[in-house]
Amino acid sequence: MKRADGELILLWTLPVTAVIWISAFLLFPGFTHPMSPAMTAAQVAAFYRDPGNLSRIRSSMILFNWFTPALIPLLMLIVMQVRRMAHRTPILSYCLVACSAGGPAIFLVADLFWLLAAFQPARDPQLTVMFNDLAWMTFTTAVPFLIGQSLFIALAVYLDRPDRLVFRRWVALFNIVVAAALVPAAFSGLALSGPMAWNGLLPFWVKNVAIAAWIVVMGVVVGRNIYRERVDGQSPPAAAEAA
Repeated sequence: MKRADGELILLWTLPVTAVIWISAFLLFPGFTHPMSPAMTAAQVAAFYRDPGNLSRIRSSMILFNWFTPALIPLLMLIVMQVRRMAHRTPILSYCLVACSAGGPAIFLVADLFWLLAAFQPARDPQLTVMFNDLAWMTFTTAVPFLIGQSLFIALAVYLDRPDRLVFRRWVALFNIVVAAALVPAAFSGLALSGPMAWNGLLPFWVKNVAIAAWIVVMGVVVGRNIYRERVDGQSPPAAAEAA
């Protein structure tokens, strides 16, 4: 029961994570209306030198710093659920741990590049545009950890015992759909405009909606499992041992 109580505490960090993500997304003007990769160095420098933009960028990036560690509780709760599945090996949970370490770190690196672009806005515009490009390219294209994470979850669900599933089969299908939605973002470095540019429909809007949907859906699914375990009074492995 103590373990379930601890998991419940971690689960309720999810609303805090959502508030941080939404606040940072709305606060930074480059997110709500994503900057175009076709902008010139002078245009990018002018964007960062604007006093209104500058204060919002700095504030949102400092706030965004806390989004990545705030995701760790949810990711580890998912790892714990996968470990409770009826697999012959813990390798899938180890793969999820690795993906969980890589994904948040990538977001943090992108955040640092935006902070660098805004740190000294009076510098050479060529340096500012380089930091800006690094931030957007990292934020947009570095999705393989997230894709792998979703596919490992899907594989774990399909390999689980059908008579005692930890996650229902539709969770696997949902994760496959999310992984597919993230794939186009990996190729946004090939386009300066259009739906495949980093501010385009697929790499920006579809990707971010997919990530948000994944956080909400997986949070609800994990939460239901944790609450069900509290009602049952024991975790699935404990139930199997009792049987």
